[in-house]
Amino acid sequence: MTLFARPHAYSKMETEDPEETKHRRAQFLIYKVLEQADSRRRPYCLRVRIRKLKIKIGKRLKRLRKSMLYTISSAKVGVYKQVTGQLKTWKRLLRGGEAMVSLPPAFG
Repeated sequence: MTLFARPHAYSKMETEDPEETKHRRAQFLIYKVLEQADSRRRPYCLRVRIRKLKIKIGKRLKRLRKSMLYTISSAKVGVYKQVTGQLKTWKRLLRGGEAMVSLPPAFG
């Protein structure tokens, strides 16, 4: 009998009114539906943010690729000019005597 003397002992609950039970159950269901609606909205916003971020990254990569292609093509042009210049120099050196003889005199 010491169990009933304790302040936190279990006691028999009063029976609930059926209307009150229905009302509480309806409130619980409404709460659950609202909770699900909130959980659905968050990923949508997250998806939009991720999509915008992907677009932003894609644009940056595209810009980087274009600048790299421009740099590479300009480097190719520079190398091509240097190589052709060297080839012309070598041709002049190899043909050296003929080129000098075939030129007309400057003051004559």
